[in-house]
Amino acid sequence: MTASRSDSVRGGGRATGGLANVLVANRGEIARRVFATCRRMGIATTAVYSDADAHSPHVAEADSAVRLPGNTPAETYLRGELIIEAALAAGADAIHPGYGFLSENAGFARAVQEAGLTWIGPPVAAIEQMGSKVESKKMMDAAGVPVLKQLDPAEVTPDLLPVLIKASAGGGGRGMRVVREVADLAPQLEAARREAESAFGDPTVFCERYLETGRHIEVQVMADTHGTVWAVGERECSIQRRHQKVVEEAPSPLVEKMDGMRERLFTAARLASEAIGYEGAGTVEFLADERGDFFFLEMNTRLQVEHPVTEQVTGLDLVRLQLQVAAGRPLPARQPGLRGHSIEVRLYAEDPAQDWQPQSGPVHKLDIPGTTGEFTVLTEPGVRLDTGVVDGSVVGVHYDPMLSKVISYAETRDEAAHLLASALQRAKIHGLVTNRDLLVRVLRHPAFLAGDTDTAFFATHDIEKLSAPLVSESDEKLSIVAAALSDAAANRAKVRIGAGLPSGWRNLPSQPQSKSYESRITGKHEIRYRLTRTGLAVDGFEGLELIEATPDSVTLSVPGERGRVRRRFDIARYDDLVAIDSALGPVAVKRLPRFEDPADHVAEGSLLAPMPGAVIRLGAQAGDRVEKGQPILWLEAMKMEHTIAAPAAGVLAELNVVAGQQVEVGAVLAVVRSADATPSEGVAE
Repeated sequence: MTASRSDSVRGGGRATGGLANVLVANRGEIARRVFATCRRMGIATTAVYSDADAHSPHVAEADSAVRLPGNTPAETYLRGELIIEAALAAGADAIHPGYGFLSENAGFARAVQEAGLTWIGPPVAAIEQMGSKVESKKMMDAAGVPVLKQLDPAEVTPDLLPVLIKASAGGGGRGMRVVREVADLAPQLEAARREAESAFGDPTVFCERYLETGRHIEVQVMADTHGTVWAVGERECSIQRRHQKVVEEAPSPLVEKMDGMRERLFTAARLASEAIGYEGAGTVEFLADERGDFFFLEMNTRLQVEHPVTEQVTGLDLVRLQLQVAAGRPLPARQPGLRGHSIEVRLYAEDPAQDWQPQSGPVHKLDIPGTTGEFTVLTEPGVRLDTGVVDGSVVGVHYDPMLSKVISYAETRDEAAHLLASALQRAKIHGLVTNRDLLVRVLRHPAFLAGDTDTAFFATHDIEKLSAPLVSESDEKLSIVAAALSDAAANRAKVRIGAGLPSGWRNLPSQPQSKSYESRITGKHEIRYRLTRTGLAVDGFEGLELIEATPDSVTLSVPGERGRVRRRFDIARYDDLVAIDSALGPVAVKRLPRFEDPADHVAEGSLLAPMPGAVIRLGAQAGDRVEKGQPILWLEAMKMEHTIAAPAAGVLAELNVVAGQQVEVGAVLAVVRSADATPSEGVAE
């Protein structure tokens, strides 16, 4: 029987019986994840959504949904009072915060309880104590947990560099900056404060010594209201970009090889939890060195993004345990042990080769082959998919660009890595540039397979090589040939020509047919081919044989040093975008028109908006001399600041925007004319 709202308030926001209807104060993947467990437990679900998320899968899957007017987090998912009103309007009796947004906001948790709703999270006091990373470290030090000394930004001297600026109120890399020069400290502090305010509504930041290399190890804890505290298992999350995790795994390769380290970690995590009277799911994060020594970083008083790897190696449904603890039930008498190995990668809509530039736009297709479960614990080796998008979803500019979490589970670490890399390479991901190729290369990298995964992984190993396309240039060209032949087949399907002869077939010798495409990586390709009585002839290729060509697929026989090999290419079209998938690797090209429009060209030196966003400040004015790499302006998109810098030294000939202006992707923001250019070279005085 569900507790009344008055009972929930008297009980500190805990239900005394089962939960009937849970509202998730979040969006995307984590909302779908919580809903999946609720459905398995027979609990009704309520979604909230911004205008930008009106067609999001999490909205369609909920039993009821309530609109939060607006698009940005500040207008919607950070408006606690609107979320509570939504819960009451929909008849929900509990709120699950997910991760990010208000998940670690003590004021919101208190307001939820005061409204008579069950808070599916830790006690308000625990959130408050861990909510300030400054105060939490003092408390952990007093409890006997090893900590790194915090620094007053005003007292940072050259001998203390480098330092790390961190947001006191949040995580996920928001508000983090590494500072290596004293002169950079003040501007980086201001940038970190702005980012923290935008992401968490709190601009407070602090500094600590930055360790160039280390291992990010965290312990999952679960505590009930009856005094039981579990240290469920550790995860290693050392491979990061912009201080955000990219690859996570359980158990940790470092901990596995260090005698006694797991026990010491678990003891420290329990001390941290008991010191604040913790209840529910939480994570105690540490920075460790290769000797097995570790220091407290922070405690996340919520469910972590990477919780699936712990679920896989324990067999637990952590969301189910959260709901049961919130309903006042005790944890099971025996804590489960560990089994096998699990690795999770975060599939982002971003371009690692372009400084991790986030992408926006439609996801035409997302198909991970071999997926054996979604939002559920696998009992056999396989691949699990936790995703916030489906075919046709649109990635906007207001939120984090993570598309999916792809998780493998196997008996050994090597098997889990190979299984995950194979699934990602064969995945069909159409519409946006992603970090898929980088993820595959990381999973197959000798250093990763050896367990050498410190926080400097991307700095140590050439990021240019790691982010290179999986397909070689020659194989890309072959894939584009297949696209041209498939396009010809598609044209034949639209307009049937005499006697069923293939388009391009001629009884007499003729000029080849030509189709042009543009690759984001290798530029323009002109495919010239002929289909004759003797077969297929393609300029630049010898001995290709066409086995079959349809609008959706092409099969070629390709000559090689040791004989011929059949290659099948799957083709998909979305307006001018052509996606080609094969065992050689994924390829995406833009179909070019036969005749180019001169209006499509932009002046040399033009700085184009890489994504829709808001210009938050300017670094130079028209007419200024600028150096290569000098910031011209800053864009805010997807809760992060992005620097638009001069591509070369010269003069800022045009500045087409002002602070506060919204811009669309591809807009010409500014034009930098090289120092030795003249007006006749395409830039007006």
